[in-house]
Amino acid sequence: MPLPFFARRLLARTGLARFSAEAKRLTSGEPRFVRYLSDRTLAAPVDALLDPATFPDAVGPDVMHLNLPAPRFDSPVGGWRFTADRTGNPPAWGLPALRELVADQFRLRHGVTVDPSEQVFITHGATAAYAAVLDAFVNPGDRVVLFDPSSPLFALGAASRRAKVRWVPTWTDDGRTRFLFDTLAAAMKGAMLVVLADPANPAGGVLTGDHLEHLAWLANRHDVLVYLDESFGRFRYEAAETTLAKQPGMADRLLTAGSVTQGYGLGSLRVGWLSGHRQLVRACAVNALLSAPFVPTACQQAAVRAVQAQDDLFAPVLDEFRGKRQYTIDRLRGMGLDPTWPGGGFTTWVPVGQFGVDGRTFAERLLREHRVLVGPGCAFGPSGTDFVRVSFAIEDGRLREGLTRLARFVDGLKGKPVVEETRVAVPEVEAPEPSGPPPAVEERLPAFSRA
Repeated sequence: MPLPFFARRLLARTGLARFSAEAKRLTSGEPRFVRYLSDRTLAAPVDALLDPATFPDAVGPDVMHLNLPAPRFDSPVGGWRFTADRTGNPPAWGLPALRELVADQFRLRHGVTVDPSEQVFITHGATAAYAAVLDAFVNPGDRVVLFDPSSPLFALGAASRRAKVRWVPTWTDDGRTRFLFDTLAAAMKGAMLVVLADPANPAGGVLTGDHLEHLAWLANRHDVLVYLDESFGRFRYEAAETTLAKQPGMADRLLTAGSVTQGYGLGSLRVGWLSGHRQLVRACAVNALLSAPFVPTACQQAAVRAVQAQDDLFAPVLDEFRGKRQYTIDRLRGMGLDPTWPGGGFTTWVPVGQFGVDGRTFAERLLREHRVLVGPGCAFGPSGTDFVRVSFAIEDGRLREGLTRLARFVDGLKGKPVVEETRVAVPEVEAPEPSGPPPAVEERLPAFSRA
């Protein structure tokens, strides 16, 4: 008979789980991983969620699927149908072909082998992978370590689980992410999870040699899980010396996420993945299956085709972005700005405090006065107040025009007082002359201010 939740929690938090038959059953014979599980995971109906009866999978064309959860018939809305419509729900963990491709890519990038059947789980984008990790391992009050600056979703996700965020300040030196070892060591004490992206967003830095080694050493010393988002991994402009997955002890604590959004330019598919030790991935899958099972088959099939494409076909794209990177940095420097040199990704981090405005005001005025959108730095962490994020992922012609408008805006700020306006009149689109009195002009804040 399964133990009640309070008993599971007591065993997990006191370290006695390693002697418990219940813990061994819960973790398929590896009770040392129970200490990482959140209350939500301990309370989940693990057996039922992982039981083939709950998410049956008919593999192979010769199987007569008499357990279809959805009917198959020709729709009256059109004469076409996706191939996926004839296959029913996809496997709960994702299409085997996609999981095998993800495992192959992981081996090629890191030199580490993962089992696609137990160590790769397909998610609704990298965001869902991160959500599953938080749900699986983080309780209210747990400490989560974030690098400053970083993706807004990292802090928002941790805050939504009522975790205590510890920020580690970073800077970018010639395309490399740097941080103080002592600061990271202090933040790691008592933490449950450290979250990072490599290449980083928004500054574009990449982690190298000694910083990767020290991060891994601290994670092992303080028994902290590591979540690594590699969504920008294909946009790495120099070959990596080493990777986090190669560091000693990381096989039991590293969870690596990716997606087809950035690396393959297919954000509309919302297909991502998570890989790591089978027990860690298993706990994440349990939570994901409770909240958002079944990544659409058609989206996974499209992702398979994208990932199957040879990496050498991506080389011209990477060369194009190298040129965009150089062009963007040169233009920004020509304006008197000091952007970071990104070693990866397609964004740069630009300080604007020298103009007497913060990043939010700079971004709002730029959008209002010149119709150019950049990212206000305040969304990316405590250090981002006086920064904005500039992306060069846009088409060439629009990139040139956007930077030209930005240059005009910066010229207007130099040596002139800046008056911050809180509201702006949005002009009406030209329309035929109305017969009645003219409508009032609506005033509204820029979109990201309203949000």
